[in-house]
Order: sequence, then structure tokens, then C-alpha cells
Amino acid sequence: MISSSKNMTKIMTEKNSPTNSDLNMRRLDKDEIIRLERQGCRADAWESVTFAKNADLSKIRNVHFGPDVSVGEGATLQNISGRISNCHVGANAVIDNVYLIEFDKEAACGVGTAVCALDETGSRPVVIYPGLSSQAATLMARIPKWFENNIHPTLHDFLDTRSVRTEIGENAVVRDCGRLVNVSVGAGVKVEGARSLVNGAIINNVLSGRPLAYVGYGVDAENFIIEDGMADCGAILRNCYIGQGAHVEKGFSAHDSLFFTNCSFENGEACALLAGPYSVSMHKGTLMIGCQTAFMNAGSSTNQSNHMYKLGPVHWGVLERGVKTASGAYIMFGAKIGAFSMIMGAHKTHPDSSDFPFSYLFGDERGATVVVPGAMLRSCGLLRDEQKWPTRDRRLKHRMPMYDRITFDVLNPFTVDSMLKAIDTITTLLSRPADDDLYIRHKGMKFTRAALERAKTLYTAAIYKYLSKTLPDSVFPDSDGEEAEDWLDVGGQIMPRPYLDKALEATSLDEVEKIFDDAFANYAELERKWIARRFGAEWRRRSDFITMGAQQFDEMVIDDRQEYLDNLSRETKMLDL
Repeated sequence: MISSSKNMTKIMTEKNSPTNSDLNMRRLDKDEIIRLERQGCRADAWESVTFAKNADLSKIRNVHFGPDVSVGEGATLQNISGRISNCHVGANAVIDNVYLIEFDKEAACGVGTAVCALDETGSRPVVIYPGLSSQAATLMARIPKWFENNIHPTLHDFLDTRSVRTEIGENAVVRDCGRLVNVSVGAGVKVEGARSLVNGAIINNVLSGRPLAYVGYGVDAENFIIEDGMADCGAILRNCYIGQGAHVEKGFSAHDSLFFTNCSFENGEACALLAGPYSVSMHKGTLMIGCQTAFMNAGSSTNQSNHMYKLGPVHWGVLERGVKTASGAYIMFGAKIGAFSMIMGAHKTHPDSSDFPFSYLFGDERGATVVVPGAMLRSCGLLRDEQKWPTRDRRLKHRMPMYDRITFDVLNPFTVDSMLKAIDTITTLLSRPADDDLYIRHKGMKFTRAALERAKTLYTAAIYKYLSKTLPDSVFPDSDGEEAEDWLDVGGQIMPRPYLDKALEATSLDEVEKIFDDAFANYAELERKWIARRFGAEWRRRSDFITMGAQQFDEMVIDDRQEYLDNLSRETKMLDL
């Protein structure tokens, strides 16, 4: 269930309220100071160091205390060779073998950091804070004038409600680390072996059980928030947000990038990336730069260009949900790639294939884009993807607020409307003669007549499949006579455009989140209303064909799966000893 803004405010209020241990602190007496000094401790000023009334001083050894340090009951502090200053250590926290932990008096701990997403020059800043959703980030980055005019005037007050404490939280563990400067470590969080962490927050929202937030060995991060996510194994982060269930590890390097629910990024690098839910890049040599993604899978050596060496790195692009890239795929931005498409080769003509979802895109020898529309619809992999995404959700339902609203359906009003429009566009294109090279051109892309004719059949079958799924009785709901609204994918959430328009009238981020909550909660009802309005008399006359068309679609997918298994069997036999 999606957390409401009211619940979010309650959580943040509780997070920033003093704990019982904070209210029961005391200074050490002379004998206790002598004991700690014998245990290898020293302080710049013992009078500015306080402990819980029932503190176990045997757990405090070889610590250099700077000013304004408070230590909760049961906490363990050992081998802090630099110093710890301006910090509260929560009850039962463990700090062991750490060089430096310190906070400035007014440390923001990463809250309010501006991430230069999409446009690397900074004209589309996304301000990060605890509770940031993929939807809110999308609006900030894609519609910067709205953010500047509607949200920025009250942003300071909003960020005050999202502030984090300058502390190592209760039951947290910080072990074998270099320096932590202005880094808030939430309750129960483990930080093990991090090299350098500066101006950040590591936040745990799990109410019970094992926290999802974790920072591991060799991590070097500045100006960041890691919220119920993980950075590990030498990840390097600058100006980044890692969201719930997201993993960035194995030497991945990122700056000015955002990683939302269940993203997985390893080995490669990212710059100015807005990675929506379930975006994945696992390979060395892969660069994701200046684009927005969701449900994306990047092949090895995938890369993009955002710089024409004229006005700077101002170019960016959108890979709509479900896009996959083959090994070595290259795109020159700006570009917009249609949902669930496969990109192969180099694309240098700034393609916009958003009118043709589920397509193969080939780059020819000159970098032009050759489109085979709808070809991905035959793939059995689409069904597998749709089934696997919910089962791979790392978020702990009912035990934590879930910020990103995610629509998992492959066939939904957004993709189906694109297919309906594609059928009309294809009809128009087929009425034209081909050029001398036998290609039909549209928006700088190239199509063969055979591919367009095949696409009409594929798109129609997929639409029948969608209708059979949403209209089990094959009976269309009555239309109210209103025009069907467009639907959008906003950071992984499918919604009607009027909800976006309403959000753009809002003057606070809390109000925006409530509008998105409403759209998410009423998705099924809104979808049915859209079907009633979008499918006119021509489709209603075909209602008897819905079941048959859906069966043909299923058979096509089954045949693809069987063909794949047969090929796999032949390969296995070929490779046998």
C-alpha cells in the first residue's frame, strides 16, 4: 500500500523527535573520566560529552571525543582514532575502528542536494530528500519551470519537515570505515568498510526486521541519500539518491543520478541518469548518461552521447518503460524510444519511436534507425518480465512506507493507446510509395512495407489480448460521450493526463504526492472509463473477435517460447561432450 502524505509526515516527525535516551543524558564524574582515560580515551572537553544514565563504560575504548557528543545506553565506541564530534550515538549502536565521525552544527546531511539529472548542465535539478518518489523526481526533471514557479518558493519549509538527525542511530553499526562527515546513519543501519562518506543520509524506514539500507566496503560518496537501498563493493557516488530496494555496487560510478525502486547497477557508470523502477545495468563498459528509464535492461557496452561540442552536455533522452539495449548499442541524444523496444547498433539521427512501442530498432551503417514495429510482441520474454517484476520487489510490504507507485502491467492504457495510434499511423504510411531504396520514411526513421503490414497484425492481436484481460466477458462498458484522455507513464506509474495537469497546479510536494496516490488507488476504475471512451463503434463491432484474437496472441507467444526452447536444445546438444 502506498503511504499517504499524512503518514509520511508522521514518520518524519517521529524520526526527528528526541528519544527517551536523549532526555536522560548526564555528564561523567571525575572517576568515570579517569576510567575512560585509562581505557585509551581522550576528549577536547569532557564537560561537552554526555552519556546515558545507565551507560556501560566498559564498551568505550580508544576514542577521541570532540565537542558535543552524547552516547546512548548500551552503545559501543571503540578505536575512533581521529575523533567523533557534534554527534549523538543512539542506544546499542556500535562504532568500531573508524577514523572520523563529525557533524557541522547546521549539517543538512544530503537533504536538499540538487541533482543535475537529464541535462548535465543543471537546468533540470531534482532536489533530493527523505521520501522522494520517482513520480515527484520525474516532474522536477521533466517540467523544471513548474518546479521553479510552484514548488521552489516553499521548498525551504518543506525540506525542514524532511530533515534528518545528526546521529548514529539506535542499533546502527559503523565498522572499519574511514571518515563520515555530516552523514546521518539511521536506526539499525550497517555501514561496514566505507572509505569516505560526506554530506549524506543513510535511512532505514523498515519498522521491524532487517533494514534494507546498507553501505559496504570501499564506498566513496558525497552529497547523497541512500533510503532503504544499498551501496557496496567500491561504488563511487556524487550527488545521488538511491531509493528503496535499489542496489549500486561492484565499482559502479555515478554522479548526478537517481536510482529508484529495485534498480540494480553494477560495474559501469552513470551520469545525469533518472533511473525509474527496475532499471538494470550490470556490465563493465556500460555508460548510462542523460536519460530517463524504467524497467530498462542495458546490454554490455551500451552508451549514449549528450554532448555535441557546441553548447555543452545539454542533450538528453527518454527510454520509455521496458526498453532493452543489445551489446554495443549507442544512441545520440536527444532521442525518445518507444516502450518495450529493443535497441541494436548505433542510432545517430535522434529517433523518436514513441509512436511504435514493442519494436526492434536497428542502426544501419550510417547511423539511421530502421524500425520493425511491434516485433517484440512475439517475444515470450514480455510475459516473463511482467510476472517476475512483482516477485522481485525488495521492499517489505506492510513494514515500511512505499514511495514509488508502480504499474507492472505490460499492456496498459499507455502502451495500448500507443498501439492504437500506431495502427492509424501505419495505415497512413502504407498509402505512401516507398523511396528508391524501398524504405518508407517517417520522423527520420526507416520502415519496410512488409514490417508495417506485419505490425498492424501484431498490434491488433495485442489489443485483443488486452481487452480479453480487462473485459473478461468481452462486453465494452458504455461510453459517457466524453473524449478519451491521454495516459502517461510518470516514473513507472501509469495515469491519465488530467491527474498530471492537476499535479502541475499544486504548490507543494505533499499535495503532488496525494494526487498521485489518488490516481494509483483508482487505476482500475480509471482504466475501465478509458476503455469505454477510447474504443469506438469499429472496435465494439469486433467484440466477438476479442477471445479469438487473444488466443491467437497467446499462441504466437507460445510458439516463440517453443522455438526458443528448441534452439536451446540444439545448442545444448551441440555443446555436449
